[in-house]
Amino acid sequence: MRAVTEHAARIGNDRKREKNIHAFQKNMKRYWPFYVMLLPCIAYYVIFRYGPMYGVIIAFKDYIITKGIIGSPWANPWYKHFKYFFNSPYSSRVISNTLIISGLKIFFGLFPSLLLALLINECAKKWYGRVIQTLTYLPHFLSWVIIYGILIALFSQSVGLVNRLIAGAGGTAYPFLTSPDHFRAVLISSEIWRDTGWGAIIYLAAISGIESTLYEAAIIDGCGRLRRIWHITIPNLTGVFVMLLILRVGGILNAGFDQIYILSTPQVVGVSEIIDTWVFKEGLQRMNYSLASAVGLLKSVIGMVMVLSTNKLARRWDKGLW
Repeated sequence: MRAVTEHAARIGNDRKREKNIHAFQKNMKRYWPFYVMLLPCIAYYVIFRYGPMYGVIIAFKDYIITKGIIGSPWANPWYKHFKYFFNSPYSSRVISNTLIISGLKIFFGLFPSLLLALLINECAKKWYGRVIQTLTYLPHFLSWVIIYGILIALFSQSVGLVNRLIAGAGGTAYPFLTSPDHFRAVLISSEIWRDTGWGAIIYLAAISGIESTLYEAAIIDGCGRLRRIWHITIPNLTGVFVMLLILRVGGILNAGFDQIYILSTPQVVGVSEIIDTWVFKEGLQRMNYSLASAVGLLKSVIGMVMVLSTNKLARRWDKGLW
């Protein structure tokens, strides 16, 4: 009886597999132009994302640049470079700075985009909303080098506009960009200014997909604008919000290399040194490739664990990505 059941199960699986193959072939014939357009994207990820993963084994070797990856000897023990990082006097400071800066960016960075999208969507004059949207997402296309120049022009202790106004009012110029107590606030606020408008585009796209009949029914029932936002718009945006949260939590150890490397100065290195900048200095400037690769691999593994954990938690409310 058991053999008959297993045989029937195998037949069912074979038929299901054949059906899936047939459906795939049918879709390939029907939508082949779209698959062709997808090839450059696949090639990009294969060449620049999956191909370099071979170099991960440097983290478990005493890499010598003249011998290459294969010729370099294996580290003894295999966790030698990981142990060295955690025993170094910099590890606690680097990890804590990364978590604090990333946590602040996640906490303060998600809600402004949502709020801006709601405000733009509720504009009575649509042309005005489009103008505001354009003006707010333009800073996203500015490099951090240009933004640093803007910050210098505004907050420099000697020539900054803000400090000139403070001095003109009888106050004392303050070192906003070189003060350890305020440097993180500069990081968070500058990133919010740069990316809020860009993040609002995702929410506006989700808002445009909400059924207009829901708003019409709410108006008939006497709901005001705030009630419509609270009971219709926001509930329909929770899925997008959770998706962005999962992606941001997955990159919690990516505190923003470009921004911090450009804005950081020797006066604030104690509160600005993160894993990415430390790996850059250790790997490229001090040529300690194995140690830098080990720390980079550790960061990637932790990020993957955070994505899986956050998605599993979100699935309890049916909001997971998969």
